[in-house]
Amino acid sequence: MTETIADPNAQHTVLGSGPAGTTLARELARRGHSVRLVDRKAEGPALDGIERFAADVSTAEGARVAVAGADVVYHCVNVAYHLQVEVMPRIQEAVLGAVQATGARLVVLDTLYPYGETGGAVMTEDSPWKATSRKGRMRAELDEKYLAAHREGRARVVLGRSADFVGPGVLNSSLGAAVFPGALTGGEVLGLGDIDLPHSCTSIEDVAAGLATLGEHPEGDGRVWHLPTAPAVSTREIHKMIEDRVGGPLNVVVLPEPGPIGPFDEQFMAEYAEMFYQHTEPQIVDSSAFEQAFGVAPTPLARTLDATLEWYGQWLAHR
Repeated sequence: MTETIADPNAQHTVLGSGPAGTTLARELARRGHSVRLVDRKAEGPALDGIERFAADVSTAEGARVAVAGADVVYHCVNVAYHLQVEVMPRIQEAVLGAVQATGARLVVLDTLYPYGETGGAVMTEDSPWKATSRKGRMRAELDEKYLAAHREGRARVVLGRSADFVGPGVLNSSLGAAVFPGALTGGEVLGLGDIDLPHSCTSIEDVAAGLATLGEHPEGDGRVWHLPTAPAVSTREIHKMIEDRVGGPLNVVVLPEPGPIGPFDEQFMAEYAEMFYQHTEPQIVDSSAFEQAFGVAPTPLARTLDATLEWYGQWLAHR
């Protein structure tokens, strides 16, 4: 696919200011785009080249106001885990309705949940959607609606699927606040399930670069893409890489089955139990289709871990 040059007059609107949305907004601004970052309160530090904007995109009116004037809209909104099945369909309805009304393109940050249990098979964009969990079926239904809207000409939509996030600013992940603070302070480092299985993780920087690339390439619309993801290694291998960087052994505590521990409270783990298969079978993501189509390679895992440890060091120093 041909390289697209940033249009300084185009408006890119990012819905959701979590780690993915904020990192994406920064990446879009770096590429020279006009960027609006939307959440309910528009709070947080000023970001160079980025307009913060308050709107509740779970409502039709809030979504309409949020996307007004946008050429490309990025849906990076997430909600508390126990509310996802109820709230995410409502957000989809509002956001999809808003872009259908305005004609803006919609880039959706997606998960691997629709695939369900794979038995360890490598996940490609052609893998069957076999989810049996509540949240997996919900995500699959949302994705079917997105793709149907595109097929039927009601909206221009593209989906970018990511594995578990890792990177600066990522707290609520299996490679987040349950791992890096303990690694840096000698505290407990949590491992989930079988830590000897390969488990793909996607750098938050690659999530942002991948979504921004989809936003710049309308020729990729109408399908699912796997965002650039470094080759899968085991959690134990990642622990060893972290040990090499912090200069000593980690105090690893393995949770073999779901239950409250560390930053994951009882409410969260009760909801996460149906997804725990992700830690008891290999989770291997193949992003070669994206890499070949757009010429974007994933960040090497070693570089991601370096950046993450540096960020967590600063985070701990300011707590």
